[in-house]
Amino acid sequence: MIEIGLSKRAVEVFGFDDIAIVPNRRTRGVEEVNLAWKLDALTFDFPVMAAPMDSVMSPATAILMGKLGGLGVLNLEGLWTRYDDPSPVLDELAAIHDPQAATKKLQEVYARPIQPELIGRRLAEIADAGVPVAGSLSPQTCAEFAPVVEKAGLDFFVIRGTSVSAEHVSSVHEPLNLKKFIYNLDIPVIVGGCASYQTALHLMRTGAAGVLVGFGGTAAGRARRVLGVEVPMASALADAAEARRDYLDESGGRYVNVIADGALGSSGDIAKAIACGADAVMVGSPFARAEEAPGKGFHWGREAWHASLPRGERAKFTTVGTFEEILLGPSHVADGTMNLVGALRQAMATTGYSDVKSFQRVDVVVHTR
Repeated sequence: MIEIGLSKRAVEVFGFDDIAIVPNRRTRGVEEVNLAWKLDALTFDFPVMAAPMDSVMSPATAILMGKLGGLGVLNLEGLWTRYDDPSPVLDELAAIHDPQAATKKLQEVYARPIQPELIGRRLAEIADAGVPVAGSLSPQTCAEFAPVVEKAGLDFFVIRGTSVSAEHVSSVHEPLNLKKFIYNLDIPVIVGGCASYQTALHLMRTGAAGVLVGFGGTAAGRARRVLGVEVPMASALADAAEARRDYLDESGGRYVNVIADGALGSSGDIAKAIACGADAVMVGSPFARAEEAPGKGFHWGREAWHASLPRGERAKFTTVGTFEEILLGPSHVADGTMNLVGALRQAMATTGYSDVKSFQRVDVVVHTR
Protein backbone atom coordinates (compact mmCIF):
# COMPACT_ATOMS: atom_id res chain seq x y z
CA MET A 1 0.00 0.00 0.00
CA ILE A 2 1.08 3.55 -0.78
CA GLU A 3 0.12 6.45 1.46
CA ILE A 4 -1.35 9.31 -0.55
CA GLY A 5 -1.93 11.29 2.64
CA LEU A 6 -2.88 10.64 6.25
CA SER A 7 -6.40 9.48 5.39
CA LYS A 8 -5.96 7.67 2.07
CA ARG A 9 -3.96 4.65 0.95
CA ALA A 10 -3.79 3.03 -2.46
CA VAL A 11 -2.27 0.03 -4.19
CA GLU A 12 0.28 0.42 -6.96
CA VAL A 13 -1.04 -0.63 -10.37
CA PHE A 14 0.48 -1.24 -13.80
CA GLY A 15 -0.50 -0.76 -17.43
CA PHE A 16 0.87 -2.58 -20.46
CA ASP A 17 3.52 0.10 -20.98
CA ASP A 18 4.86 -0.62 -17.48
CA ILE A 19 5.62 -4.29 -18.09
CA ALA A 20 7.53 -6.51 -20.52
CA ILE A 21 7.52 -10.23 -21.25
CA VAL A 22 10.66 -12.17 -20.30
CA PRO A 23 12.13 -14.63 -22.83
CA ASN A 24 12.51 -18.20 -21.57
CA ARG A 25 15.48 -20.55 -21.86
CA ARG A 26 13.59 -22.46 -24.57
CA THR A 27 12.28 -21.18 -27.90
CA ARG A 28 9.97 -22.86 -30.41
CA GLY A 29 9.30 -22.69 -34.11
CA VAL A 30 6.18 -20.68 -34.89
CA GLU A 31 4.72 -23.78 -36.52
CA GLU A 32 4.64 -25.40 -33.06
CA VAL A 33 2.34 -22.71 -31.61
CA ASN A 34 -1.38 -23.48 -31.35
CA LEU A 35 -3.55 -20.37 -30.92
CA ALA A 36 -6.91 -22.17 -30.87
CA TRP A 37 -9.41 -20.67 -28.43
CA LYS A 38 -12.48 -22.49 -27.16
CA LEU A 39 -15.48 -20.41 -26.04
CA ASP A 40 -18.44 -22.47 -24.89
CA ALA A 41 -19.15 -24.99 -27.68
CA LEU A 42 -17.18 -23.23 -30.44
CA THR A 43 -13.46 -23.21 -31.18
CA PHE A 44 -11.79 -20.30 -32.98
CA ASP A 45 -8.48 -20.24 -34.82
CA PHE A 46 -7.10 -17.52 -32.55
CA PRO A 47 -8.15 -15.68 -29.37
CA VAL A 48 -9.20 -12.39 -30.95
CA MET A 49 -12.66 -10.81 -31.00
CA ALA A 50 -13.57 -7.64 -32.90
CA ALA A 51 -15.19 -5.05 -30.65
CA PRO A 52 -18.86 -4.04 -31.14
CA MET A 53 -18.10 -0.53 -32.35
CA ASP A 54 -19.78 0.97 -35.41
CA SER A 55 -16.49 2.34 -36.69
CA VAL A 56 -15.08 -1.18 -37.18
CA MET A 57 -17.95 -3.69 -37.13
CA SER A 58 -20.68 -3.84 -39.76
CA PRO A 59 -22.47 -7.02 -40.82
CA ALA A 60 -19.93 -7.27 -43.66
CA THR A 61 -16.84 -6.95 -41.44
CA ALA A 62 -18.37 -9.28 -38.83
CA ILE A 63 -18.75 -11.87 -41.59
CA LEU A 64 -15.19 -11.22 -42.73
CA MET A 65 -13.89 -11.66 -39.18
CA GLY A 66 -15.71 -14.97 -38.89
CA LYS A 67 -14.39 -16.26 -42.21
CA LEU A 68 -10.84 -15.39 -41.15
CA GLY A 69 -11.22 -17.55 -38.03
CA GLY A 70 -12.17 -15.08 -35.30
CA LEU A 71 -15.34 -13.65 -33.78
CA GLY A 72 -16.87 -10.33 -34.80
CA VAL A 73 -19.41 -8.71 -32.49
CA LEU A 74 -22.06 -6.40 -33.94
CA ASN A 75 -23.32 -3.43 -31.93
CA LEU A 76 -27.08 -4.05 -31.72
CA GLU A 77 -27.85 -0.49 -30.64
CA GLY A 78 -25.70 1.16 -33.24
CA LEU A 79 -26.25 2.66 -36.65
CA TRP A 80 -26.91 -0.73 -38.27
CA THR A 81 -30.03 -1.21 -36.15
CA ARG A 82 -31.24 2.41 -36.39
CA TYR A 83 -31.03 2.95 -40.16
CA ASP A 84 -32.02 0.77 -43.10
CA ASP A 85 -28.87 1.97 -44.82
CA PRO A 86 -26.36 3.74 -42.55
CA SER A 87 -23.87 4.34 -45.38
CA PRO A 88 -24.91 8.00 -45.97
CA VAL A 89 -24.69 8.64 -42.23
CA LEU A 90 -21.19 7.15 -42.08
CA ASP A 91 -20.14 9.24 -45.11
CA GLU A 92 -21.47 12.38 -43.45
CA LEU A 93 -19.61 11.62 -40.22
CA ALA A 94 -16.37 10.98 -42.12
CA ALA A 95 -16.63 14.42 -43.73
CA ILE A 96 -16.67 16.19 -40.34
CA HIS A 97 -13.22 16.92 -38.92
CA ASP A 98 -14.03 19.41 -36.16
CA PRO A 99 -14.22 17.39 -32.88
CA GLN A 100 -17.06 19.40 -31.33
CA ALA A 101 -19.14 19.29 -34.51
CA ALA A 102 -18.49 15.57 -34.77
CA THR A 103 -19.71 14.95 -31.21
CA LYS A 104 -22.91 16.89 -31.87
CA LYS A 105 -23.50 14.94 -35.08
CA LEU A 106 -22.91 11.63 -33.31
CA GLN A 107 -25.47 12.58 -30.67
CA GLU A 108 -27.92 13.50 -33.42
CA VAL A 109 -27.62 10.34 -35.52
CA TYR A 110 -27.72 8.02 -32.51
CA ALA A 111 -30.86 9.72 -31.20
CA ARG A 112 -32.84 7.79 -33.82
CA PRO A 113 -34.71 4.89 -32.16
CA ILE A 114 -33.47 1.31 -32.47
CA GLN A 115 -35.66 -0.70 -34.84
CA PRO A 116 -36.15 -4.25 -33.48
CA GLU A 117 -36.77 -5.67 -36.96
CA LEU A 118 -33.33 -4.45 -38.04
CA ILE A 119 -31.70 -6.37 -35.19
CA GLY A 120 -33.12 -9.61 -36.54
CA ARG A 121 -32.26 -8.70 -40.13
CA ARG A 122 -28.61 -7.85 -39.42
CA LEU A 123 -28.03 -10.98 -37.33
CA ALA A 124 -29.70 -13.15 -39.99
CA GLU A 125 -27.36 -11.65 -42.59
CA ILE A 126 -24.33 -12.75 -40.56
CA ALA A 127 -25.80 -16.20 -39.86
CA ASP A 128 -26.56 -16.76 -43.55
CA ALA A 129 -22.84 -16.36 -44.27
CA GLY A 130 -22.14 -19.47 -42.18
CA VAL A 131 -20.01 -17.79 -39.49
CA PRO A 132 -20.54 -17.52 -35.70
CA VAL A 133 -23.00 -14.77 -34.75
CA ALA A 134 -22.43 -12.41 -31.82
CA GLY A 135 -24.23 -9.21 -30.90
CA SER A 136 -23.86 -6.67 -28.13
CA LEU A 137 -26.24 -4.54 -26.06
CA SER A 138 -25.65 -2.30 -23.06
CA PRO A 139 -27.17 -3.28 -19.70
CA GLN A 140 -29.74 -0.49 -20.13
CA THR A 141 -31.26 -2.01 -23.28
CA CYS A 142 -30.88 -5.74 -22.55
CA ALA A 143 -34.32 -6.35 -21.09
CA GLU A 144 -36.10 -4.48 -23.88
CA PHE A 145 -34.44 -6.22 -26.82
CA ALA A 146 -33.50 -9.63 -25.35
CA PRO A 147 -36.56 -11.40 -26.87
CA VAL A 148 -35.58 -10.18 -30.36
CA VAL A 149 -31.97 -11.19 -29.82
CA GLU A 150 -32.84 -14.65 -28.51
CA LYS A 151 -35.21 -15.29 -31.41
CA ALA A 152 -32.45 -14.37 -33.86
CA GLY A 153 -30.40 -17.39 -32.78
CA LEU A 154 -27.16 -15.80 -31.63
CA ASP A 155 -24.15 -17.95 -30.81
CA PHE A 156 -22.98 -15.40 -28.22
CA PHE A 157 -24.64 -12.44 -26.54
CA VAL A 158 -22.38 -9.66 -25.22
CA ILE A 159 -23.52 -7.29 -22.47
CA ARG A 160 -20.99 -4.48 -22.67
CA GLY A 161 -20.81 -1.23 -20.78
CA THR A 162 -18.15 1.15 -19.48
CA SER A 163 -18.40 -0.47 -16.06
CA VAL A 164 -20.83 -3.31 -15.37
CA SER A 165 -21.62 -4.75 -11.95
CA ALA A 166 -23.73 -7.67 -10.80
CA GLU A 167 -25.40 -5.48 -8.17
CA HIS A 168 -26.62 -2.21 -9.69
CA VAL A 169 -28.72 -0.08 -7.34
CA SER A 170 -31.28 2.48 -8.52
CA SER A 171 -34.28 4.14 -6.90
CA VAL A 172 -35.58 5.37 -10.28
CA HIS A 173 -35.20 2.44 -12.70
CA GLU A 174 -35.54 -1.25 -12.02
CA PRO A 175 -31.99 -2.58 -12.37
CA LEU A 176 -31.08 -5.50 -14.59
CA ASN A 177 -30.71 -8.64 -12.49
CA LEU A 178 -27.77 -10.12 -14.33
CA LYS A 179 -27.86 -13.51 -12.65
CA LYS A 180 -31.56 -14.01 -13.38
CA PHE A 181 -31.24 -12.56 -16.88
CA ILE A 182 -28.35 -14.83 -17.87
CA TYR A 183 -29.98 -17.89 -16.30
CA ASN A 184 -33.16 -17.35 -18.34
CA LEU A 185 -31.32 -16.64 -21.58
CA ASP A 186 -30.58 -19.69 -23.69
CA ILE A 187 -27.43 -18.15 -25.19
CA PRO A 188 -23.87 -18.02 -23.79
CA VAL A 189 -23.28 -14.53 -22.39
CA ILE A 190 -20.10 -12.45 -22.22
CA VAL A 191 -20.40 -9.52 -19.81
CA GLY A 192 -18.27 -6.53 -18.77
CA GLY A 193 -16.36 -4.34 -18.39
CA CYS A 194 -14.87 -4.69 -14.98
CA ALA A 195 -11.51 -3.86 -13.50
CA SER A 196 -11.24 -5.48 -10.06
CA TYR A 197 -11.06 -8.91 -8.46
CA GLN A 198 -14.36 -8.56 -6.61
CA THR A 199 -16.36 -7.29 -9.59
CA ALA A 200 -14.93 -9.98 -11.86
CA LEU A 201 -15.83 -12.66 -9.31
CA HIS A 202 -19.38 -11.32 -8.99
CA LEU A 203 -19.82 -11.32 -12.77
CA MET A 204 -18.54 -14.89 -12.97
CA ARG A 205 -21.13 -15.91 -10.39
CA THR A 206 -23.91 -14.69 -12.70
CA GLY A 207 -23.28 -17.65 -15.00
CA ALA A 208 -21.48 -15.74 -17.75
CA ALA A 209 -19.30 -17.68 -20.18
CA GLY A 210 -16.83 -14.82 -20.35
CA VAL A 211 -16.01 -11.60 -18.49
CA LEU A 212 -14.71 -8.47 -20.24
CA VAL A 213 -11.92 -6.74 -18.35
CA GLY A 214 -11.33 -3.08 -19.10
CA PHE A 215 -13.41 -0.11 -20.14
CA GLY A 216 -13.58 -0.71 -23.88
CA GLY A 217 -10.61 0.75 -25.69
CA THR A 218 -11.08 4.43 -26.55
CA ALA A 219 -13.37 4.89 -23.55
CA ALA A 220 -10.64 4.26 -21.00
CA GLY A 221 -8.68 7.51 -21.26
CA ARG A 222 -11.82 9.61 -21.54
CA ALA A 223 -13.41 7.90 -18.53
CA ARG A 224 -10.35 8.93 -16.56
CA ARG A 225 -10.61 12.53 -17.70
CA VAL A 226 -14.41 12.92 -17.41
CA LEU A 227 -15.22 10.59 -14.49
CA GLY A 228 -11.84 10.07 -12.85
CA VAL A 229 -12.30 6.30 -13.27
CA GLU A 230 -9.51 4.03 -14.53
CA VAL A 231 -7.61 0.87 -13.62
CA PRO A 232 -4.53 0.10 -15.76
CA MET A 233 -5.01 -3.10 -17.72
CA ALA A 234 -2.07 -5.23 -16.58
CA SER A 235 -3.21 -5.04 -12.96
CA ALA A 236 -6.90 -5.37 -13.84
CA LEU A 237 -6.27 -8.56 -15.83
CA ALA A 238 -4.07 -10.10 -13.16
CA ASP A 239 -6.81 -9.49 -10.58
CA ALA A 240 -9.51 -10.95 -12.86
CA ALA A 241 -7.33 -14.02 -13.53
CA GLU A 242 -7.11 -14.58 -9.79
CA ALA A 243 -10.90 -14.30 -9.57
CA ARG A 244 -11.16 -16.89 -12.35
CA ARG A 245 -8.97 -19.30 -10.41
CA ASP A 246 -10.92 -18.81 -7.18
CA TYR A 247 -14.25 -19.18 -8.98
CA LEU A 248 -13.02 -22.38 -10.61
CA ASP A 249 -12.54 -23.85 -7.11
CA GLU A 250 -15.73 -22.31 -5.74
CA SER A 251 -17.90 -23.63 -8.57
CA GLY A 252 -16.39 -27.08 -8.68
CA GLY A 253 -14.66 -26.68 -12.02
CA ARG A 254 -16.61 -24.11 -14.06
CA TYR A 255 -14.15 -22.13 -16.19
CA VAL A 256 -14.99 -18.55 -17.18
CA ASN A 257 -13.00 -16.87 -19.95
CA VAL A 258 -11.27 -13.60 -19.09
CA ILE A 259 -11.28 -11.30 -22.13
CA ALA A 260 -9.16 -8.14 -22.26
CA ASP A 261 -11.16 -5.18 -23.58
CA GLY A 262 -9.10 -2.01 -23.65
CA ALA A 263 -5.65 -0.49 -24.22
CA LEU A 264 -4.93 -2.96 -27.05
CA GLY A 265 -3.44 -0.63 -29.62
CA SER A 266 -0.70 -2.96 -30.84
CA SER A 267 0.23 -6.60 -31.14
CA GLY A 268 2.60 -6.25 -28.20
CA ASP A 269 -0.31 -5.18 -26.00
CA ILE A 270 -2.22 -8.29 -27.05
CA ALA A 271 0.68 -10.53 -26.04
CA LYS A 272 1.02 -8.72 -22.70
CA ALA A 273 -2.72 -9.07 -22.05
CA ILE A 274 -2.51 -12.85 -22.37
CA ALA A 275 0.69 -12.89 -20.31
CA CYS A 276 -1.27 -11.15 -17.53
CA GLY A 277 -3.96 -13.84 -17.60
CA ALA A 278 -6.38 -13.09 -20.43
CA ASP A 279 -7.80 -16.00 -22.42
CA ALA A 280 -8.62 -13.74 -25.36
CA VAL A 281 -8.75 -10.09 -26.39
CA MET A 282 -11.43 -7.80 -27.79
CA VAL A 283 -9.80 -5.47 -30.32
CA GLY A 284 -11.13 -2.20 -31.68
CA SER A 285 -8.69 0.52 -32.75
CA PRO A 286 -6.32 -1.61 -34.89
CA PHE A 287 -9.28 -2.55 -37.11
CA ALA A 288 -10.12 1.14 -37.60
CA ARG A 289 -7.03 1.22 -39.83
CA ALA A 290 -8.53 -1.33 -42.23
CA GLU A 291 -9.66 -0.41 -45.73
CA GLU A 292 -13.04 -2.06 -45.05
CA ALA A 293 -13.66 -0.25 -41.73
CA PRO A 294 -17.09 1.46 -41.77
CA GLY A 295 -15.67 4.49 -39.92
CA LYS A 296 -13.38 5.31 -42.88
CA GLY A 297 -10.40 5.91 -40.60
CA PHE A 298 -12.36 7.43 -37.71
CA HIS A 299 -12.97 5.39 -34.56
CA TRP A 300 -15.48 5.88 -31.76
CA GLY A 301 -17.32 3.97 -29.06
CA ARG A 302 -20.78 4.35 -27.56
CA GLU A 303 -19.44 6.76 -24.93
CA ALA A 304 -18.74 9.30 -27.69
CA TRP A 305 -22.44 9.77 -28.48
CA HIS A 306 -23.90 9.78 -24.96
CA ALA A 307 -26.82 12.21 -25.01
CA SER A 308 -25.84 14.22 -21.92
CA LEU A 309 -22.23 13.33 -21.03
CA PRO A 310 -20.05 12.28 -23.99
CA ARG A 311 -16.83 10.68 -22.76
CA GLY A 312 -14.74 10.21 -25.85
CA GLU A 313 -14.04 12.10 -29.06
CA ARG A 314 -13.47 10.21 -32.27
CA ALA A 315 -9.93 9.09 -32.93
CA LYS A 316 -8.43 9.39 -36.42
CA PHE A 317 -6.22 6.66 -37.86
CA THR A 318 -4.31 6.23 -41.10
CA THR A 319 -5.48 3.33 -43.25
CA VAL A 320 -2.65 0.78 -43.50
CA GLY A 321 -4.12 -2.26 -45.22
CA THR A 322 -6.97 -4.71 -45.49
CA PHE A 323 -8.81 -6.25 -42.58
CA GLU A 324 -7.11 -9.57 -43.32
CA GLU A 325 -3.65 -8.00 -43.40
CA ILE A 326 -4.19 -6.28 -40.06
CA LEU A 327 -5.35 -9.53 -38.51
CA LEU A 328 -3.25 -12.18 -40.28
CA GLY A 329 -0.64 -10.28 -42.28
CA PRO A 330 1.55 -9.76 -44.09
CA SER A 331 2.47 -6.55 -42.30
CA HIS A 332 3.75 -3.53 -44.20
CA VAL A 333 4.57 -1.48 -41.08
CA ALA A 334 6.94 -2.03 -38.17
CA ASP A 335 4.84 -0.61 -35.32
CA GLY A 336 2.77 -3.64 -34.28
CA THR A 337 -0.51 -2.52 -35.85
CA MET A 338 -0.64 -5.24 -38.52
CA ASN A 339 -0.50 -9.06 -38.46
CA LEU A 340 -1.79 -9.14 -34.89
CA VAL A 341 -2.18 -12.92 -34.87
CA GLY A 342 1.25 -13.53 -36.38
CA ALA A 343 2.87 -11.30 -33.77
CA LEU A 344 1.17 -13.19 -30.93
CA ARG A 345 2.33 -16.46 -32.43
CA GLN A 346 5.89 -15.10 -32.68
CA ALA A 347 5.83 -13.82 -29.06
CA MET A 348 4.80 -17.27 -27.83
CA ALA A 349 7.40 -19.00 -29.98
CA THR A 350 10.13 -16.63 -28.77
CA THR A 351 9.32 -17.38 -25.13
CA GLY A 352 8.90 -21.12 -25.68
CA TYR A 353 5.15 -21.59 -25.19
CA SER A 354 2.97 -23.69 -27.46
CA ASP A 355 -0.56 -22.67 -26.39
CA VAL A 356 -2.39 -19.74 -24.85
CA LYS A 357 -3.06 -21.33 -21.45
CA SER A 358 0.62 -22.07 -20.86
CA PHE A 359 1.63 -18.60 -22.12
CA GLN A 360 -0.37 -17.10 -19.24
CA ARG A 361 2.42 -18.36 -16.97
CA VAL A 362 5.21 -16.47 -18.77
CA ASP A 363 7.37 -14.25 -16.57
CA VAL A 364 6.99 -10.49 -16.81
CA VAL A 365 9.09 -7.63 -15.48
CA VAL A 366 8.16 -4.10 -14.43
CA HIS A 367 10.01 -1.13 -15.86
CA THR A 368 11.60 1.10 -13.22
CA ARG A 369 9.63 4.29 -12.86
